[in-house]
Amino acid sequence: MSRIGKKPVPVPKDVAVTLAGDEVTVKGKNGELRFTTPSEIGVKFDESTREITVTRPDDTRNSRALHGLTRAILNNMVRGVVQHWEKKLEIQGVGYQAALSGKKLSLQVGFANTIELQVPANVVCEVPDTTHINVRSADRQAAGQFAAQIRSVRPPEPYKGKGIRYADEHVKRKAGKAFGS
Repeated sequence: MSRIGKKPVPVPKDVAVTLAGDEVTVKGKNGELRFTTPSEIGVKFDESTREITVTRPDDTRNSRALHGLTRAILNNMVRGVVQHWEKKLEIQGVGYQAALSGKKLSLQVGFANTIELQVPANVVCEVPDTTHINVRSADRQAAGQFAAQIRSVRPPEPYKGKGIRYADEHVKRKAGKAFGS
């Protein structure tokens, strides 16, 4: 049996869970998230113990994979409506900077033009200073996807380390050309 899939998902008191057929709705102080479960996976919410249980019908490879995946997604949804998922990025390089105007993130990262990215509706983007970007959302996938989209504009390069990186990311540096005498 799946180690992750068989663990019940604890639901805090201030979170409402609704099951309607294959659709699970989780509602909390940070918003409302919906997820359509695979048809072969069963989901039950016990109101007395405040736990979501995920079950599978058989031990086929596909069922085992979807069992743990569904439980992990539901756990991320419950955590997200209570406390936002957050990704922090930092910009390194001379003259590299970010600015936020409305729902547009403007990046100046060494190109001739300024790169503008539209912030998705369910994502909150903050620029505390010109070299740091914070991406927050109740939806873990949305926060991670937008942070990855920002990073892909100018990934960190290994020689000087310039570019956009995650705050906890370590970039392995390479030595430049060696001159012989």
